Amino acid sequence: MFPSLDTLVLANNHLNAIEEPDDSLARLFPNLRSISLHKSGLQSWEDIDKLNSFPKLEEVRLLGIPLLQPYSTEERRKLVIARLPSVSKLNGSVVTDDEREDSERFFIRYYVAVPQEEVPFRYHELITKYGKLEPLAEVDLRPQSSAKVQVHFNDQVEEMSIRLDQTVAELKKQLKSLVQLPPSSMLLYHFDHEAPFGPEEMKYSSRALHSFGIRDGDKIYVESKTK
Repeated sequence: MFPSLDTLVLANNHLNAIEEPDDSLARLFPNLRSISLHKSGLQSWEDIDKLNSFPKLEEVRLLGIPLLQPYSTEERRKLVIARLPSVSKLNGSVVTDDEREDSERFFIRYYVAVPQEEVPFRYHELITKYGKLEPLAEVDLRPQSSAKVQVHFNDQVEEMSIRLDQTVAELKKQLKSLVQLPPSSMLLYHFDHEAPFGPEEMKYSSRALHSFGIRDGDKIYVESKTK
């Protein structure tokens, strides 16, 4: 019925479902390249899957539909991309090859713990492509804020916790009462207990301690400049 229709805009309407059978959609819209369902009433993933019935569909707009409201921004885009393998542009943004692979892998991990009878058919297609993927481990990438170190001065060894956001000059002030030296007379050295090389002199007073890679178990050596 619409052999030459290239673009179909169904935005801002009360379309709640796509009820046409898949074969009818392919027959009625053989050359549909772009469809906008922005702020329509779609509420089911089955309706999104039906978009795959349009044989030449490349571009889809799906912002503001009830189905996607419970999901995060990342989940919305990745789950839609993974369900629409032929779409190259979503909501005005190009879908790159890397983004598609990332989204399809995300899709597998998203449904990996869901009961088999509830997973979408697309999940099984992607398992065939990538294999079964385990959930990504949660890694805390925030920098360590403090460390427990050993402070060595002459024959004295003290364990103490130091803040890693402070500077070398501030650390010297912290050590003043422990080693009984004025900060201007101190030489500090950091020894990484896992590194293959020797201590590193902590030369620059304004340098932050975290930039030395100080970790729990490391050593700080204090020497007097008058030695």
